[in-house]
Amino acid sequence: MKKAAVVLAVAVLVVSLVSLAFAGGKMAMVKSVDAKAGSIVLTMDGKDVTLKADKSVDLSKVKAGDKVEATVEKDMVTSIKAAAAKPKAAVGC
Repeated sequence: MKKAAVVLAVAVLVVSLVSLAFAGGKMAMVKSVDAKAGSIVLTMDGKDVTLKADKSVDLSKVKAGDKVEATVEKDMVTSIKAAAAKPKAAVGC
């Protein structure tokens, strides 16, 4: 009985960690936005993905070509923000 409990606990831990990994923000490029339908097409990892936007996400703030950091949970964008600009390298001696 203890062995089954340990296996179950490990399984729950693994599933939790995988969920957290996917729930984190991912860098993406906005391919298109349909604010009326509440959907957005993002290019992530070289693939175009069509996602629904959560009601709390304001799609009017993004447009095609924007680089964004999007939090995606189960085919739904739960937050989206402009990607942080990379600091320019110092030039000089």
